[in-house]
Amino acid sequence: MKWVLLLTAILLEICGTTCMKLSLGMTRPAPTVAMFVLYAGSLGALALALKQWDISVAYAIWSGLGTAIIAVIGILLFRESYSWLKCAGIVLVIAGIVMINLAGNSH
Repeated sequence: MKWVLLLTAILLEICGTTCMKLSLGMTRPAPTVAMFVLYAGSLGALALALKQWDISVAYAIWSGLGTAIIAVIGILLFRESYSWLKCAGIVLVIAGIVMINLAGNSH
């Protein structure tokens, strides 16, 4: 169940961030309202997940995967620029998440 809560928090955060972009600086009402609702749901799911996860591990997974996936969405959906350096950064974020997760399970 802890993975379901954390993955739900990540999915809601990704959708909220996408809505933030779609809101055009909070000038479009529907994506703006959706952004707030999705972020609230994300933080709620994260709070519930923290009952079962170490905060260092859960937050690293939540923020890191969210960041990496949003970077990919930016490139694919919003046609943002990409380079080998940006791709390497995404890989390093994911590698950092794996390392923190492994370290969090070692005690």
